[in-house]
Amino acid sequence: MFEMPHKDIPFALVGIDHVVFLVDDLDRAVAWYRDVLGCPPGYSYPDLGMEQVWAGAALIVLWDTTHPGAKDAVPKVAGGRNVDHICIATSPFDHNAMRVHLAAHNVTIEREAMHGGARGMGHSFYIRDPFGNKLEIKGPAEYPDGR
Repeated sequence: MFEMPHKDIPFALVGIDHVVFLVDDLDRAVAWYRDVLGCPPGYSYPDLGMEQVWAGAALIVLWDTTHPGAKDAVPKVAGGRNVDHICIATSPFDHNAMRVHLAAHNVTIEREAMHGGARGMGHSFYIRDPFGNKLEIKGPAEYPDGR
């Protein structure tokens, strides 16, 4: 028998929301994911040099490292990483409870943001695991009318 995760965690995991791949030819990348994998277009962020394509219920984000909007994503070492972060979808959560939970585990919140993902616009916390991998913990879509 396996143990259930600790009950004091203020959210439940839902799945992977999106993964971000760093590319150096956005048009070629979009064409490949469209033509080879059949990924339909998702959200577009031209100011960032970023296009998203759907992979089932999740998104693959293609971020062009040659675009000025990707300056923070460019690897520090030539030939370095090509994955910026993964996004883990969660149940609804109290934002302050999440801050307290992460602080209790000595996890630094690098950034909080409200933006689109596979489930719509939602609140995200960007953190790193002990190995330096960037994770985005993203709650469900939040709508201005409270739906």
